[in-house]
Amino acid sequence: MPTATILPFTTPSRKSVSPSSFRLTEKFILLLVFSAFVTLCFGAFFFLPDSSKLLSGVFFHSSSVETNTKTGTDSDGIHGAGNDENKLTRIRKDHEKALSEAKDTLQKRPDEIQREIQNEKENVINNVFVNRGDGDSLPKINFQKPPGAAGREPSDPETKEKRAKIKEMMKFAWDNYKQYAWGVNELKPVSKQGHSSNLFGSIQGATIVDALDSLYIMDMQDEFKAATDWVEKSLNFNVNAEISVFEVNIRFVGGLLSAYYLSGEEVFRKKAVELGEKLLPAFNTPTGIPWALLNIKSGIGRNWPWASGGSSILAEFGTLHLEFMHLSELSGKPVFAEKVMNIRKVLNRLEKPQGLYPNYLNPNSGQWGQHHVSVGGLGDSFYEYLLKAWLMSDKTDEEVKKMYYDSIQAIESHLIRKSSGGFTYIAEWKGGLLEHKMGHLTCFAGGMFALGADGAPDEKTGHQMELAAEIARTCHESYSRTTLKLGPEAFRFDGGVEAIATRQNEKYFILRPEVIETYLYMWRFTHDPKYRQWGWEAVQALEQYCKVNGGYSGIRDVYASHPSHDDVQQSFFLAETLKYLYLLFSEDDHLPFEHWVFNTEAHPLPVIRKDVKKPEV
Repeated sequence: MPTATILPFTTPSRKSVSPSSFRLTEKFILLLVFSAFVTLCFGAFFFLPDSSKLLSGVFFHSSSVETNTKTGTDSDGIHGAGNDENKLTRIRKDHEKALSEAKDTLQKRPDEIQREIQNEKENVINNVFVNRGDGDSLPKINFQKPPGAAGREPSDPETKEKRAKIKEMMKFAWDNYKQYAWGVNELKPVSKQGHSSNLFGSIQGATIVDALDSLYIMDMQDEFKAATDWVEKSLNFNVNAEISVFEVNIRFVGGLLSAYYLSGEEVFRKKAVELGEKLLPAFNTPTGIPWALLNIKSGIGRNWPWASGGSSILAEFGTLHLEFMHLSELSGKPVFAEKVMNIRKVLNRLEKPQGLYPNYLNPNSGQWGQHHVSVGGLGDSFYEYLLKAWLMSDKTDEEVKKMYYDSIQAIESHLIRKSSGGFTYIAEWKGGLLEHKMGHLTCFAGGMFALGADGAPDEKTGHQMELAAEIARTCHESYSRTTLKLGPEAFRFDGGVEAIATRQNEKYFILRPEVIETYLYMWRFTHDPKYRQWGWEAVQALEQYCKVNGGYSGIRDVYASHPSHDDVQQSFFLAETLKYLYLLFSEDDHLPFEHWVFNTEAHPLPVIRKDVKKPEV
């Protein structure tokens, strides 16, 4: 689940050198230098995408200068003299052409020169990327759909009817997005227009990509086809923009991977690998711990300015493993897996305070930032991905299994507490002091404990399931104690208050899925009917208070008697909340946990079986 969606995102202005700053004499000097360069280097073609001073895109419009790089052939000796004469003739022609182009360029206005440079740079960058192998050079794969991509109809008529209602909600959310915000990232359902978060930079279509697998799972074939067509024709990653590596990975990369594994449509694999390659420069730090923010055109990265002295965030750099392992599987390129495995090496070298992982890690020094520990925002999905990395490895990755269960032991010792009213909650740890607050994001942990219970050491399976059930009960209580029966962003256990938000900036609900997620896992492992009942209560509250004429909206205060809508239909509402609800009322053979692992945006990815032959490059 996204942890940074409510955090401020600012993009600093970047200074660039304009061609208009050159004097006329300087232009002629550059002309002479490049003329000599062409002659001396036999027409070698160079391109420096980040230096507009060289005017490379203007002076060399063609790639006609070619050099024969093959050596040792018989024809070299026989026709050597003739080849040399031909080369000299070709060089003279190219030299004359370069001079002619340069003269023409010097007659143009500065703004025209700058525009031509920019266009030429973009063309070359695109060509370089294609040649790197994102499209047709991907290895051929004999696609086999993993088990459980489709499931049986519910046998119980009431359950079937409730599931149909959730599909109806999905269609209502999708149809309104398509009508009022098609191609934009998200929908503003009250004002009926598009909404775009800076988290995605200039990349568009977050709702489309995020919803792909939900459409497929719910057998919405026409809608899935329309979404597939849009991805093929309009999804564009060649943008000059700064994006959140974490959010783009879990929503776009995860959504494309899941859509590929469910449908077998090759366009999703190509797009996923293309985007994955664009994210690789984020790892260009002294430690290999990736930046939080990346300009996917320039490759320049940085961290959130508020994050503990320029630190990377645990839940962000720790939530790449599942997607990047699958990128290596589908591309035949080990670089993706190597990047995320290096993160693990860095973490394993560090001392953990009380066995806990702080939320901040400096990518330059490789040292922890502030000793703030949370299983909610800033930390949550790191722990989720430790467990799921083990499960996705077909339970063969013993190193990450140990990391997960060691961390759970530390969390239970230092963060998990029980209130005077008997509610189990997970507090936050700040430099050794506990803050008795639990976030909505933290409520995913009930499902995590249940999912990991079977592999728990020292016969702790039963204890882990009890802990999961207690967390589910606490989170349900945070819903029950509000006026609108929807949970606040955070709730507290202090000052005589239990499971209630006491601060105004914690009373909002933005269609989050974590509580529903835990209900799904608890239902699958226990079949206790109360989890379906709790899920249905959430459906009724969503319909009554979040549904508006143009879709579904978040609410500013869940304790108010009349809802005030925030006018955003989050993409994760379609990707996660509605998907988890639909599966809660589906049979267990639909995306069974022994064959599928859900990423933190609820995109199902198949377990990587060791006996399955890897694709050949």
